[in-house]
Amino acid sequence: DIQTICPLHGPVLTENLDHYIRLYDLWSSYTPETDGVVIAYTSVYGHTKEAVELLERELKGRGVPNVVVHDLARTDMAEAVEDAFRMSKLVVAAASYDSGVFPPMYDFLHHLQIKSYQKRRVAIIENGSWAPCAARVMRSMLETMKDVEIVEPVVTIRSRMKQTDIPLLENLADALLS
Repeated sequence: DIQTICPLHGPVLTENLDHYIRLYDLWSSYTPETDGVVIAYTSVYGHTKEAVELLERELKGRGVPNVVVHDLARTDMAEAVEDAFRMSKLVVAAASYDSGVFPPMYDFLHHLQIKSYQKRRVAIIENGSWAPCAARVMRSMLETMKDVEIVEPVVTIRSRMKQTDIPLLENLADALLS
């Protein structure tokens, strides 16, 4: 019969212990707290952001009650990481940059790696003009994580959003939710 929880860091808990024990069970098993989608993105010129906004509308239009969007260049990284762990699905969207991925996305994925992110479905969107490479980098980082399923197809936007990209994002929304 647990009457007090005395964590190494944080307040001593004496009330509502069933709630905290339930959360600990979820967190320690890497089980999502909330059914929903986090979209974490970086956008150099705003074109990746356009794709993300379209995907957000598509997901909400399909009845996803919880869609959270983080612009990794402007949001608190800890909040984005927290939401990635809290939600059941993740979309990463980033521009290619210097034969890799735009640095805020690299930092985000690195945070997930060192925190043992796992047991999630993840979709990838990359943007690049002549030599898109962000998806390769994001995939390689995600593949180091335990029980992370990469949703196919990976979507590649060539610089600016075009009419032909819309069905690709619609299909990605369907694949993520299937």
